Amino acid sequence: MKILVAVKRVIDYATRIQIKQNQQGVETANVKMSMNPFDEIAMEEAVRLKERGHAQEIVVVSIGLPASQETLRSALAMGADRAILIETDIDIQPLAAAKILQAITLKESPQLVILGKQAIDSDNNQTGQMLAGLLNWSQGTFASKIIWQDNTLEVMREIDGGLETVVLQLPAVVTTDLRLNEPRYLSLPNIVQAKRKPLEVISAETLHVDLKPRLHILKVTPPEKRASGIKVASVAELVNKLKHEAQVIK
Repeated sequence: MKILVAVKRVIDYATRIQIKQNQQGVETANVKMSMNPFDEIAMEEAVRLKERGHAQEIVVVSIGLPASQETLRSALAMGADRAILIETDIDIQPLAAAKILQAITLKESPQLVILGKQAIDSDNNQTGQMLAGLLNWSQGTFASKIIWQDNTLEVMREIDGGLETVVLQLPAVVTTDLRLNEPRYLSLPNIVQAKRKPLEVISAETLHVDLKPRLHILKVTPPEKRASGIKVASVAELVNKLKHEAQVIK
């Protein structure tokens, strides 16, 4: 089996975010960048499937600027066999990302595509589902456990009501949740070895995919600061405030 893993270069989760003055996004200049945490989990799961003998090759793909090669090298150090960068300076939205991944999937012919359930920069949680729809493949989203059984995948999903288990026939698309695994640390020998692994760069224009944005950002603002609490003199006053000010009870 061949596994395709999609990863994204995002602002590091521990970095303090600054809003641009024009309120059209966040500052990315001179900011620490890293692999999207959910995609790290996807990469780790692909490596574990290969280590168990369920896969022969792992191909990792990313979309973005040339700097995304650094993220791909990290994925190669984790255990991917080769990498593909779809190079573009366009701000790629979920549907465009799904169409690009569809083109690469048709080119590479993997039996399984794994990606994080969402990117922490936009939190859209759409690309995996759109990709499965475009390919007309089975999908298992928010995976917290994956079991390989007789050429099928048993995926335990985290849903609002608890857990749901689905059995997927390959080919399939799986998106990963936080509790699926804990990504491994990168060892120095693996980092050095990753520099010798193949990394192919493809211009997004050559894929002939419609990258036109469907979403328009009106304004990006920081969340409102949380108001300080107050003390009340009695239960009756508390109930009154909850009822008339907070309006959380009737």
